Amino acid sequence: MHTSSNSISTPYLKKKDIIGIVSTARKITKSELSFGIKWLENLGFSVLLGKTIGLTHHQFAGTDIERAKDFQEMIDNPNIKAIWCARGGYGTVRIIDKLDFSSLQQQPKWIIGYSDITVLHSHLHTLNIPSLHAPMAFDIEKTTPEAQQSLAVSLKSKTNFYYFSNTEKTKTGSFSGIAIGGNLSVLYSLCGSESAIDTRGKILFLEDLDEYLYHVDRMLQNLDRNGLFSNLAGLVVGGMTAMHDHTIPFGYTVPSMLLDIGSKYNFPIVFNAPFGHIADNRAIVFGKKTELIVTNTSITLIN
Repeated sequence: MHTSSNSISTPYLKKKDIIGIVSTARKITKSELSFGIKWLENLGFSVLLGKTIGLTHHQFAGTDIERAKDFQEMIDNPNIKAIWCARGGYGTVRIIDKLDFSSLQQQPKWIIGYSDITVLHSHLHTLNIPSLHAPMAFDIEKTTPEAQQSLAVSLKSKTNFYYFSNTEKTKTGSFSGIAIGGNLSVLYSLCGSESAIDTRGKILFLEDLDEYLYHVDRMLQNLDRNGLFSNLAGLVVGGMTAMHDHTIPFGYTVPSMLLDIGSKYNFPIVFNAPFGHIADNRAIVFGKKTELIVTNTSITLIN
């Protein structure tokens, strides 16, 4: 696979490989995972449910210690070839410092999820371990056939080609860099921590859900002040879903905020990419060299 020069190479999956399903955040029942389990089995994989499935502690899938232990066992189990996060919500950041990723560095495996799982993607990126920003076991049922197919393709080693319209004036041309990023709110919350990402020369992917516009602006200003936009190869914006405003309008849309920040720099910014809290949530391999071809009317994303 094509990853950054110092990236660890993660093996792709074969028939009968075992995929573990765990919840690092919100609680979930086995019955809520029935579609996701069947979907994996139809692809020819075996499934092992983690001990967090069915556990309850407040809104979480067990206590922080229980969730960390379950995830650690999946990381350390040599028979598990990928770990699919059951759902997001909130809670992964509460366990990240309890995890030891040294066995994952020795035997890499795909960590799959999005939203709150951005905590894991970011931390893994600091260790040069690729990961998969993709639908979770809980919501794969609600995604488009194209999104489901893209996850299968990414797991089995092939390249995904995504085509969508260019909706804003931006820099055109062909750009490449390692894909990174995820949920804006989570990336914002990780600034200054051990899990904060280095974006230099990379293509940053951003998505978010259910935020006030002024709060989105505050987060983007923070990312900018932390230097995350300074040396980007490109910025890809996915679903900015169910955004809110006050009675007195904030006045800026998410695209206008980003174009405003981007005007200081020299990278392309593209919008409406098919990923995030949307039905067409396509898989993106983070840590993989990715190409962005931008014309006046269309975008091609090769990952």
